[in-house]
Amino acid sequence: MSTTVSLKIDGKDVKVPEGTNLIDAAESAGIHIPNLCYLKGMRGIGACRLCLVEIEGAKGHSVGCITRVKEGMNVKTSTEQIEEMREFVIDLILSMHPLDCMTCTKAGVCNLQRYAYDFELKESNFTRKKFGFSIDEANPFIKRDPDYCILCGRCVRVCKEQGTNVLDFMGRGVGAKVITAMDKPLHESECTFCGSCVDACPVNAILEADRWRRGREWEYEKAKSVCLSCGNGCDIIVSTKDSSVVKINAGAADGCVEKYICAIGRFGFDSLTSDTRVTVPLKKVEGQLVETTWKEAIKIVAEKLKKSRGNTGIISTGNILNQDAFVLSKLSSDVIKTKNVDTTVSLYADADSMKFSDSVDLDVMGLIVLVGLNPSQWSRVLPALDASIRKRVARGAKLVVINSNPPIPPLVKGGEGGLASVATINISGDEASALAQISKALIAKGAKASKEFESAVSDIIAAEDASKAADLLAEIKDAVIFTAPSLFKASKNLSLLTGIKVVAVPYEANARGVVAMGLTAEGKTYDEMRKGGVDVLYAIGEAPVAEKPDVNFLIVQTAYMTELAKQADIVLPSAAYLESKGTIINYLGKIKELVKVIEPVGDAKQHKDIFIEISREIGNPIKESAASIKAAFEVTAKPKFSTFEKKKGLDVNPLEFKESIQQYVINSSRLLWLKETEKAAV
Repeated sequence: MSTTVSLKIDGKDVKVPEGTNLIDAAESAGIHIPNLCYLKGMRGIGACRLCLVEIEGAKGHSVGCITRVKEGMNVKTSTEQIEEMREFVIDLILSMHPLDCMTCTKAGVCNLQRYAYDFELKESNFTRKKFGFSIDEANPFIKRDPDYCILCGRCVRVCKEQGTNVLDFMGRGVGAKVITAMDKPLHESECTFCGSCVDACPVNAILEADRWRRGREWEYEKAKSVCLSCGNGCDIIVSTKDSSVVKINAGAADGCVEKYICAIGRFGFDSLTSDTRVTVPLKKVEGQLVETTWKEAIKIVAEKLKKSRGNTGIISTGNILNQDAFVLSKLSSDVIKTKNVDTTVSLYADADSMKFSDSVDLDVMGLIVLVGLNPSQWSRVLPALDASIRKRVARGAKLVVINSNPPIPPLVKGGEGGLASVATINISGDEASALAQISKALIAKGAKASKEFESAVSDIIAAEDASKAADLLAEIKDAVIFTAPSLFKASKNLSLLTGIKVVAVPYEANARGVVAMGLTAEGKTYDEMRKGGVDVLYAIGEAPVAEKPDVNFLIVQTAYMTELAKQADIVLPSAAYLESKGTIINYLGKIKELVKVIEPVGDAKQHKDIFIEISREIGNPIKESAASIKAAFEVTAKPKFSTFEKKKGLDVNPLEFKESIQQYVINSSRLLWLKETEKAAV
């Protein structure tokens, strides 16, 4: 627990944790210290000199972003001399900055504009300078205009901290410039187009490529929601205007290592209005899908499900919301009365790994152990996990990577073998064996274990790297293991020795939620049903199934016209994620809320509303219960020893699976350009 420091800022008594810088300390007391280069959570660099403050007893002025609080410190954030210096800095920056605030896209949220307003600066008192740098706008995602750049370095630093290392400074002084390697345009660099630089830029130098004349910031309605494109379930902020999505930004709290979204989460919203959306119910007539009414579609579906009963199969993706999953579970068990219910989660995880994973605050973790996972911002497999771990390591955390199949350079562009390149300890080899060796080393160092546990590792000899990893586990209390679900039980054994938290990382956003809601196989599995074996198959979401299963009747409920939907007997149009309302449980065990930011296209409806209509038509209406949903989250179990082995049957290829569940968002948006560009570069 950190020590609290007491000080005075502008006469206010302030108490903050030891190590806090003056900008954050002042912010906690409601006092804003002007700054342009500071990014919360990252080490200050003192580049802009706007955050100068006066500390009683100190010589000269101190830089707020790099000065740490001390007991009894007395700080003044605003004096006549300080304000004169700040005005000078803003005046100087304005002399090199376009003064087109009337039409600038960032007007209203531009930090430079804010401070110019505070100092009543309409024009610069210095000689105007114009560089005429070329604009980088050849890609459909991000536009860079160096003439607007104020050289704060925020984009460079955020890019470096998350490990992508695309941007850096060229030159010095007034003529300095932020560039990519060899000053190439972004699409010819190793940019992943995550857009972290867009979120970091305080002015109009870096922004979304399609923002021009699409509304001013104050015209947007902003809503916090969650991205469902992969297993990370990142927080997002969705900006809408005239009932349309204009842009999406990272939504995690400032300073949090989870403040990141990839290109799919930021730019995939184009797909919401694409021609591939299913907007009306469809039924097959003489081999062709034709439009029908909701009333007729529900009646046909209800009749088929009522007739097939226990010979009905239900498959779903792991991306549906908790409320949808709960009602679907009730529909299958109480209305249709079938046990043949399963989701795509079963392809890569067992139920226990999802139910009994711990909840984790990644920002406080001093040690991260990565077992059997290859997250990557470049292949966009769990990209936010990759970025978050790199940020934690940059901020001082230790990383242990245990992997039998690590990426091999140079196949992965930006990692020299993935996260192993930034690891404190890198163990290459059988993961279960490595975990057993670490356990043996921990027991040798005094960790208490059951007789069964001690017996299981008695003949094992711990290798040097395993012993070093054990030293870190014994030393650092705030620690977490991120593991492939197939290695969850083997990883969980370590929690019996050290209390370390263990998280099985899924590849879908609400995998933990759909399992908690009871969508687990008691009858036929997902893998069995996608081939056939049932009379009627009801597929929910954009299930990665291309060929029609061997069934008598196929119902597909989807937001997009998938390959499976084209072969269906009935297609029910479902709402997409920004058109739905509910919650998920992300991989860190956090319950996150999705809000409906736009209305569903055409006649599409949220999954749960369709399920309820079907249940009514069958004659056994379902009632959604918030209390029952909440109770399903509360799952606890005392960990017990398991053998050190990798569970078989969960070896889905992460990249192929990711591509299969994201293909309709990617192929129906500007992301298709990125897909084709990256394919051509290989």
